[in-house]
Amino acid sequence: MLALATRLIREPVSLRLASDFLTVPIETVDRCVADALACAEHLGIEATPDIVERIAREHLLALVNSAPPPRTPR
Repeated sequence: MLALATRLIREPVSLRLASDFLTVPIETVDRCVADALACAEHLGIEATPDIVERIAREHLLALVNSAPPPRTPR
């Protein structure tokens, strides 16, 4: 039953985030959502889809914003 509840949270959140972060591979988005879910559960926070999405979105924004700029030929 827990696995079903986890899947019901992860799948829609991953799909929403994947559509917002097109430059990030879907596997990375899925892993980020899974990590955010595990983090919330570990901290004793009720892992609602909204909470998981907010945590994962912040992590993905940090990932995208920390990428080095493309190199220009000299």
